[in-house]
Amino acid sequence: MPDPVARDAAEAESVFSHPAVAPDASVAYGEHPDQVVDFYAPRGGQDSVPLVVLLHGGAWRAPYDRQHVTPFADFLARRGLAVANVEYRRGSEIPQQRGSEPVAGRWPETFDDVAAAMDALPGLARRALPQADVRRVVVTGHSAGGQLALWAAARHVLPVGSPWRLASPPPLRGVVALAPIADFARAVELDVCGGAVVQLLGGDAQFGSRIAHADPSALLPTGIATAVVQGRIDIVVPYAVTESYVDAAAKAGETVGLTLLEDVGHFPLIDPAADACAVVAEEIAQLAW
Repeated sequence: MPDPVARDAAEAESVFSHPAVAPDASVAYGEHPDQVVDFYAPRGGQDSVPLVVLLHGGAWRAPYDRQHVTPFADFLARRGLAVANVEYRRGSEIPQQRGSEPVAGRWPETFDDVAAAMDALPGLARRALPQADVRRVVVTGHSAGGQLALWAAARHVLPVGSPWRLASPPPLRGVVALAPIADFARAVELDVCGGAVVQLLGGDAQFGSRIAHADPSALLPTGIATAVVQGRIDIVVPYAVTESYVDAAAKAGETVGLTLLEDVGHFPLIDPAADACAVVAEEIAQLAW
């Protein structure tokens, strides 16, 4: 059996080896440089196609921006979908301690941005990407972006008083979360991404009061069609995290579709060179069309 760490490194190298693909249009949804959406038109020139909202991963940390998922966005566009690749504010570039990872996420800015982008997207897409049918929207995200995708679909069940709460469910066809950090307590137990979840919520002192506003496993049921795609041998966001989320959904009376891919790790889900990426595209298409 291949060494899991070496295999993960090889999968990461493959996904990051693809050259970035320039968008067809870029539009700001706010004044900060990170408040921008890149739009990709369906490559066949079709009209009135579903819109896929893509939220990238990278442990909510600043060094990982939307560029690494542009080949995946292009992959979806080549399959006849319109794509909105959303950037958002992430953590500091500067590590907390020498030799450590940069801080993960900003509270509340990371969530401010995702909420603002989702609210603005119908209008932005009508102007920048007229091929997109904003009545058929699927949101997807990978890893930390998977958490944000699930969160974006659950804003109507946020605690009363939350600044991001919606009065009614967002108008989505569904959400497809790819190896999402979907259960915060389990992720903390497993030290997923080197303490990123605790950092996202502002540290240990804030964790208990903020988790109900951000943890997908606490924001159930949503009533929105939800699918999760997970690699069985993922060592970045282990299957145990997804399993906990799916169990929480079942206890809340909601069925979450789970596609568990054998012999697949974390990164092939967004790697156009990997078979797993085609599976992901099919899951998205099934909800979108």
